[in-house]
Amino acid sequence: MKLVNHKNIIGLLNAFTPQKTLEDFQDVYLVMELMDANLCQVIQMDLDHERMSYLLYQMLCGIKHLHSAGIIHRDLKPSNIVVKSDCTLKILDFGLARTAGTTFMMTPYVVTRYYRAPEVILGMGYKDNVDIWSVGCIMGEMIRGGVLFPGTDHIDQWNKIIEQLGTPSVEFMKRLQPTVRNYVENRPKYTGYAFEKLFPDVLFPADSSEHSRLKASQARDLLCKMLVIDPEKRISVENALLHPYINVWYDEAEVNAVSTAPAPAPYDHSVDEREHTVQQWKELIYQEVLEYEQTHNTLGIRPMGSHLNSQADGVIEIDSEVDGLVDQSTNGPSNPFNRRR
Repeated sequence: MKLVNHKNIIGLLNAFTPQKTLEDFQDVYLVMELMDANLCQVIQMDLDHERMSYLLYQMLCGIKHLHSAGIIHRDLKPSNIVVKSDCTLKILDFGLARTAGTTFMMTPYVVTRYYRAPEVILGMGYKDNVDIWSVGCIMGEMIRGGVLFPGTDHIDQWNKIIEQLGTPSVEFMKRLQPTVRNYVENRPKYTGYAFEKLFPDVLFPADSSEHSRLKASQARDLLCKMLVIDPEKRISVENALLHPYINVWYDEAEVNAVSTAPAPAPYDHSVDEREHTVQQWKELIYQEVLEYEQTHNTLGIRPMGSHLNSQADGVIEIDSEVDGLVDQSTNGPSNPFNRRR
């Protein structure tokens, strides 16, 4: 969290321990921004295209910033995405975040099952667009109002995916480990369904009267580019941000964090990759907390010129029916959608 500073990523306001010595060290307190609800609650609401598109835009901006630091989130799901009543969105929970790499292998048990990308389920190496699959699952859930691939275990998860999207190509199969390939090739073959059938127009809100590109056909087109089994053919976060359904909100400063945040430093994962005893981890964490306390004041603010994440981002209001949310929208001029629903 120290490496990233973007308005669509939850901000670390403070970190401290009440213990004064390493010997007594037991607790770490992380203070983060207060939000109103997570996306699980928002999904149950009737979202129009503007709100759905804008929420997805913010997700992609946050993910792009993480990826620019070489960080893959790996556990994107509705409960790890939080919003305020003004439709401001932030990504949180970096417990499984990891440095991006083209050959890194990840156990299929580290990502919440319903949002696992096929390459994770099948034990393949993966790239940063593993997060795009998760965004596609979340987008589909926003449209359907329910989980897309509710597998009971990792095998059933794979079956749920291919039943809807179809058995992948021979080219994809060749990249699997022999034992996995043998299993996948011996499963029943599925042709899959057209996205028009998986996500018919009746599931979508009415087309936007203000933005001609915000309509069911464009949303479905983006979704079919995200939910691609073969990661080599899946849309990148950069291209997703340029998609007609998303780029109505495109702002260079937000997408590339030109003015809202400094360029993130690449994450040094050498510490994570070395073997450490429990005591060694304790010492490393304690030193990290002490360093934070020494470079920030009691409010978690760096002295002389450092800044916290921008909070003045007035945007679309989400109905306040979620947990009694109240309107906190502002009237900032930077976003064209400062209006009540």
